Amino acid sequence: QVQLVESGGGLVQAGGSLRLSCAASGSVFSMRTMAWYRQAPGKQRELVAFITRGGMTNYVDSVKGRFTISRDNAKYTMYLQMNSLKPEDTAVYYCAAQIAGSDYWGQGTQVTVSS
Repeated sequence: QVQLVESGGGLVQAGGSLRLSCAASGSVFSMRTMAWYRQAPGKQRELVAFITRGGMTNYVDSVKGRFTISRDNAKYTMYLQMNSLKPEDTAVYYCAAQIAGSDYWGQGTQVTVSS
C-alpha cells in the first residue's frame, strides 16, 4: 500500500516563500515520475510541475522562474520551493506519483497567499 503525505502549506503574504514536501511510504521502490498539482476554488485541478526519477523537470508557464521542484530518491520525498508567491497561487496543492503503473495522490495541503 502506498501513502503520500504533503506538508508545508500555510498562509503567506504576497512575495513570500513556502516549501512543500511530499513524503511517500509503502511499496514505493518503483516510484517514477512525481508531480505537484493545485486546485483553486471553482477551478479545475492543474499540473504545476513534474519531475522524473532521473531529475528531468517541467513547469506550467505561470510558475516558471518562481517555483522549483526537486526530489530525494533515497528518502522517497519530493519538494516544491515556491518563491515570489502571488495571490493567484492560492490553492490546495496535491502531490502525485506514478508507482508500478498506477497513480497515487496525497490528501492536499492548503496554500493561501494574501495581497
